[in-house]
Amino acid sequence: MIHTEKLTKQFGNFTAVEELTLDVAPGELFALLGPNGAGKTTTVRMLACLIGPTSGKATVVGRPLVEGCDEIRARVGLLTEAPGLYEQLSAWQNLLIFANLYGVEKPEAQVEKYLRLLELWDRRNEPTGGFSKGMKQKVAIARALLHEPELLFLDEPTSGLDPSAAKVVRDFLAELKQSGRTILLTTHNLDEAERLADRIGVLNRRLIALDTPEQLRRRLFGRHTLVRLAAPEPALAEIACGVAGVQKVTWNASTLVVSLNDPDVENPALIAALVGAGARIQAVTEERATLEQIYLQLIGEEGE
Repeated sequence: MIHTEKLTKQFGNFTAVEELTLDVAPGELFALLGPNGAGKTTTVRMLACLIGPTSGKATVVGRPLVEGCDEIRARVGLLTEAPGLYEQLSAWQNLLIFANLYGVEKPEAQVEKYLRLLELWDRRNEPTGGFSKGMKQKVAIARALLHEPELLFLDEPTSGLDPSAAKVVRDFLAELKQSGRTILLTTHNLDEAERLADRIGVLNRRLIALDTPEQLRRRLFGRHTLVRLAAPEPALAEIACGVAGVQKVTWNASTLVVSLNDPDVENPALIAALVGAGARIQAVTEERATLEQIYLQLIGEEGE
């Protein structure tokens, strides 16, 4: 659905995006993360044909940048960070304008469909200038979807929204994902990215990491089983070290921290060995690095 090779954008002497090579598969929800100024919005603007690249090449929905931009614009949807509505017009009027610009068949029916899906139908005749930021964002999402695009670009879709409005938007994105829509999402909300994304890319002008959250977690932090005991028993660390798959064992107060290749497979043997040695186990859990820890580790390494 998206393929880029060394895609670069410069503004004068400043390089905003450097040699970005990336593939996004049909039906994938791909999250692009990075600090402010990392080039996320510039990347979206290039791929959506709002600005041209300085060098490199890309195809979007099977059409090349820059030659196929007319067709690309017709087949993608774009949500910018600022909704950019005609605030003196109603939600109905805003969406009807764009439905007609896109040449949507039965535009009134399509506008009604998305106003109802996004729980705006009862407010359809009110000027959008009086809407909350969350409601404006929902109108903008509806606008991006009116022509049923194959690919959806969402630039910070929940930025500045209160928790309730953000949840409505996230739930709707989850529904779009389930329907098979291809989505490229930029966000600073790492919890949102972890819950929604099939894969993530971490961008800091250049792409510094690309994988599923789980694979990045394993690569950077490994997997650890935490065995909380009634009291520290130093000899149990040696018992744990003798279990197949165990890489490292440390103590944290009364808890054994055991690094394993695959806890799902190796935990039963570990627990059996500890119980056989007389361990009084109170709880067994897995320590999982958060996406925030992964992100900060990657950005920190890049800074170094």
